[in-house]
Amino acid sequence: MNWTWDLRASDGGMNGLDFCRALTAGGFSRVLVHAAPARLTVRVTADDDTVVARGEADRDGDYSPVTLLELTDGRPRRTEVWPDESHVGLPVLLPGGEVGVLLRWEHAPDRTWWRWAVEFSNHRGRPADWAPEGQRLRR
Repeated sequence: MNWTWDLRASDGGMNGLDFCRALTAGGFSRVLVHAAPARLTVRVTADDDTVVARGEADRDGDYSPVTLLELTDGRPRRTEVWPDESHVGLPVLLPGGEVGVLLRWEHAPDRTWWRWAVEFSNHRGRPADWAPEGQRLRR
């Protein structure tokens, strides 16, 4: 079963502004978000419109270029991260809705620069839980 991740910037307009509407395979309790807004509303639904998780996920602390969203008991939990090996293989949700998989990440010790690689793949039919052969995913 696929999951749809609806992320909205809570501080834009009366009802917020769309930030990302992305499709992943089901069962990912952790995803990375690139350039997430400070105030974020999260809603994750399954193919049958069942709500998997929903809630507010506002930034608490310093900015980082990548946010980790973890789903626990139907609620999103947000952490600003500088990815490490434990994040390789996670889906990366990008503004606008594209989804890739983190292949590698490096950054300066003082965090003045970073370099990363994300792999993109897709399938026209959007079959549930599809992944290309050999892709290394981490749930």
